[in-house]
Amino acid sequence: MTTGKDIVAVKNIVKHFDISGGLLDQLSFTNGRLVRKKTTVKAVNNISFTITQGETFSIVGESGCGKSTLARTIIGLYPPESGEIYYRGSRIDGMTPADMLPYRASMQMIFQDPYASLNPRKTVQQTLEEPVVFHNKSISASLVKEKVSEVMEQVGVDPKWSTRYPHEFSGGQRQRISIARALMVDPEFIVADEPVSALDVSIQAQILNLLMEAREKRGLTYMFITHDLSVVEHISTRVGVMYLGMLCELASAENLFNSPQHPYTKALLTAIPKLGRSKPGHLPLKGEVPTPVDLPEGCVFHGRCIHSEARCTKEIPVLRLLDSGTGVACHGIEEGRL
Repeated sequence: MTTGKDIVAVKNIVKHFDISGGLLDQLSFTNGRLVRKKTTVKAVNNISFTITQGETFSIVGESGCGKSTLARTIIGLYPPESGEIYYRGSRIDGMTPADMLPYRASMQMIFQDPYASLNPRKTVQQTLEEPVVFHNKSISASLVKEKVSEVMEQVGVDPKWSTRYPHEFSGGQRQRISIARALMVDPEFIVADEPVSALDVSIQAQILNLLMEAREKRGLTYMFITHDLSVVEHISTRVGVMYLGMLCELASAENLFNSPQHPYTKALLTAIPKLGRSKPGHLPLKGEVPTPVDLPEGCVFHGRCIHSEARCTKEIPVLRLLDSGTGVACHGIEEGRL
């Protein structure tokens, strides 16, 4: 259940990466002159939204659209180029590591790859103890051990296995341990970056059910990053659709799947295979996906959109709220021709 209170607010976030390399890599001859040119990946571009306490807010889009970069910027792993990030009304994007420390226990992250996110040299006991001891210097060893056993049981891992190392577990078990690590400090906001994409389909449902159960029992708020639309439909309260670093649609899960508005969202949803469909219903997209190093002018989707017109090639669309509550960044929707 949502409470109506915003726990996270993101305003006009921009995150770019300089991949120019060294000085010699930046130099090239152009028209007979030696020119120094920097190469920048424009991963996240002017994105704004809020996340309400108690909801599961999902970000979807193709690989490379900037979903994970956005998540890591919000959680504080990457500093934004510009924009503002608020947690419970306090601006956190410009904080020093020391100032940010009180928020770390409240904001946790579950990473995509359970094979890479756990330290292979530490036992499960050591891995789960570390965040508790770090954030609670005066806690006794007996209480720490008791909490480790309690959380391991909650995520479906036998506490007797706490002396084992990560390589002694399956992928699903490792991801359960990763979830346990995030829960050890009793957070209220968790960023889950594709937590089931590296797992077998049979294990994915178990992990998703575990996450939803933890949300109900602990009153958690999730930001869920994925490209799996079936997962999004199953767990989400609201959904943001990204394309090339831009937010093109923002809607409740019900509105998004029942009445998608943006042409890109419609193309994504029609690409989902469905039993009983007599003929392919996939909406066509033209052209190739542009590179975030050299974004097209105007709407970043105009080169693939079958509805694009002259305005789309020159002017960047603004996310506008429709009567249904859905936000859409599309000139065609704004002009009433779609």
